Amino acid sequence: MSAKRTLHDGWTVTAGAGSPVEVDDVEAAVPGCVHTDLMAAGLIGDPYVDDAERELSWIGRTDWTYRTVFDHSGEPWDGIDLVFDGLDTVARVSLNGEVVAETANMHRRYRFDVRSLVREGANELEVAFTSPYGYAEAQRDRLGSRPNAYDPEPGNFIRKAACNFGWDWGPNLASAGIWRPVRLEQWNIARIDEVVPRVSVADGRGIVDLAVRIDKAVATDVELVCEINGRETAVRLTAESDSADVRLEVDEPELWWPRGHGGQPLYPVSVKVRALGVELDSWEREIGFRTVELDTEPDEHGRPYTIKVNGEPIWIKGVNWIPDDVFLARVDADRCERRLLQAAEANVNCVRVWGGGVYESDDFYDACDRLGLLVKQDFLFACAAYPEEEPFWSEVEAEARDNLVRLAPHPSLVTWTGNNENIWGWHDWGWQPRLEGRSWGEGYYLDLLPKLVSEVDGTRPYWPGSPWSGDRELHPNDQVNASVHIWDVWNDLDYTHYRNWRPRFVAEFGYQAPPTWATVRRMVTDEPLEPESANMLWHQKAIDGQAKLQRGLDSHLPPAEEFDDWHYYTQVNQARALRLGIEYFRSLQPHCTGAIMWQLNDCWPVTSWAAIDGEERLKPLWYALRDVFADRIATFQPEGDGLKLVAVNDSAEPWDDVIGFWKCSAEGRILGRALLKLDIGPREAATVDLTEDVLPADGEFLVTGRDDIPRATWFTKEDKDMDWPKARWTAETEVVDGGVAVTVTAETVLRDLCLFADRLDPDARVDKALLTLIPGETATFTVTSQKLRNAPDAAKALTTKPVLRAIND
Repeated sequence: MSAKRTLHDGWTVTAGAGSPVEVDDVEAAVPGCVHTDLMAAGLIGDPYVDDAERELSWIGRTDWTYRTVFDHSGEPWDGIDLVFDGLDTVARVSLNGEVVAETANMHRRYRFDVRSLVREGANELEVAFTSPYGYAEAQRDRLGSRPNAYDPEPGNFIRKAACNFGWDWGPNLASAGIWRPVRLEQWNIARIDEVVPRVSVADGRGIVDLAVRIDKAVATDVELVCEINGRETAVRLTAESDSADVRLEVDEPELWWPRGHGGQPLYPVSVKVRALGVELDSWEREIGFRTVELDTEPDEHGRPYTIKVNGEPIWIKGVNWIPDDVFLARVDADRCERRLLQAAEANVNCVRVWGGGVYESDDFYDACDRLGLLVKQDFLFACAAYPEEEPFWSEVEAEARDNLVRLAPHPSLVTWTGNNENIWGWHDWGWQPRLEGRSWGEGYYLDLLPKLVSEVDGTRPYWPGSPWSGDRELHPNDQVNASVHIWDVWNDLDYTHYRNWRPRFVAEFGYQAPPTWATVRRMVTDEPLEPESANMLWHQKAIDGQAKLQRGLDSHLPPAEEFDDWHYYTQVNQARALRLGIEYFRSLQPHCTGAIMWQLNDCWPVTSWAAIDGEERLKPLWYALRDVFADRIATFQPEGDGLKLVAVNDSAEPWDDVIGFWKCSAEGRILGRALLKLDIGPREAATVDLTEDVLPADGEFLVTGRDDIPRATWFTKEDKDMDWPKARWTAETEVVDGGVAVTVTAETVLRDLCLFADRLDPDARVDKALLTLIPGETATFTVTSQKLRNAPDAAKALTTKPVLRAIND
């Protein structure tokens, strides 16, 4: 018998000394944070607009106190616990004037015994947060400075999301607050403290080994009743015992697979604790039966990095995930579902949860379980040297144990990784002389964390870092060994240099572009709007970001005559960069076993590497990902002075078919045709050299002619050098259910045709983008928008610049 009640009502927040704004008992939301509370009270503006962020740095340097009052009845309970699922970050918790505990870790749950402090009637609960800057800077002063990619920010001296202190895509809005649920749990005799389900499959049986630990208030015998798929197993715990290992089995279970490889059946598992015939507490989750391996056994080329599920190698079509909002409590279950569904609809099969953010909510992993999205989970260390001295060693151990337990049920979670870029940083970023022998995190990545993953989880592979080559003697970002990050492209080199790499597995690579038009107009109010206008630059956090964007435009595209051109060209260039990189990496299979692009999402409106911007809108890159991550693709790839066509079949069925392509003049006249017979096995690729006898030497570009796979193209010149005719087309609109259909017929070549309906309706959605058409071809864009469906003047606006664009317009 137990009772659980959330404590989310009646909270207020008060600022500590030195606040430039008077904040005294202001209404507060829990879960939530200081920034959103101050916005709701009208005390600060939206930090996502213009440079409002600049004026809010004081919030992260101020102490904050949250208070509420809750009523409690005098009903007797053996145990009364105050439970916080997330406190951000350095907090002193008091109940009725008595200090309950002090915390210093955003990334773990806390449970406090308050039975002796709770009183009948009104109870005063207070959570006093120390400024994150004050705490972190004091720890840095005590332990000695450590390198950080964002010096002088002190994010490596506090167990808080590193990106709270700013990143090259995110604002510095270090906050405080009760960011996850808080509740009072009351129980008698015994409660379930933790359950770790260790799932395996052997000889046609699904096995769940449950490691169960209970908390007893009374030394008495209790019964554990464990159930899966209608089959119960009961275990008696004597008065002296508080833990048990229980095995459950299912005969011939349906296996859980990543999307594109099979279904995602989930099995409910429950554990109940009983005494004297009364149910005292229960635990319920869903699990999936699957095995997972990480094959890094050296071969003749180096060391692979191959994820296998149920014994089958999976070619990873991945995206990197950052927190979906700076203010984390705003990311609810529906928002997780929307974002991850967008990933799935782009043919993604894997999401890497990056180490500078947070261990995501159960809603996130639940959605990945349902959608068949594999999760590669980083432990939370990123781009900095981290102290290993106390209190950090103990905090990291507690945090890791807590999240290993919490996330164990999820079949989508397949790997744990020790850190993001920290081992690479130690090797290449000038850390060693600055450290002067001080600790930097190596003990976590190579000692503590692998031991904990083995001890607590025991079913998932661990890899010390991203990138990491598998051996301390090897450079951590060695492309022939395991996982790499490719950042010379973007930082220094044009995106065509992706083809200079021959990686085994790419865990990060990316290219920037501004967000969609509607998002730009919400994030900045600059007039006139220019790439270098003040607030556009404020929403560009990357070093020399605008210059790097311009370098890319200068290499590939004609000069932008106005902001609309610049905006369109940069978005197209981003999509082309990732398309080129991913097509190339896929053409290398099985030598290369995966590509995880940076990044799926944004946490605010910003110019960044994201495919989905901070207002949840799809950039052209998203449509390119949908194409290049399709099960079957054809791609033209240079080889020496020649050209080859690589056909990739990442499906379970053979690809026995004919593929045709044309060679065309710049005017779009077809100069030659070719047909190639394909006979490709499941999960395989085939290469055909395109010799001179296949196609005429004349002509400027190649296109494939099939509709059932994404169109492959090859151009002999960049757009800036191509003698394209000025784009001409005819367009017709038709009102359809939910919106408008726009049918475009090409009169000339149309290069990367896009329809930007968000310029007319910020809520509009379009079903396709980045189409290359030759004369006579048609394409229909379906625009989902009730506003445009009902607008009498929508037809003209939808079929002309700046809404309907082609590179050669």
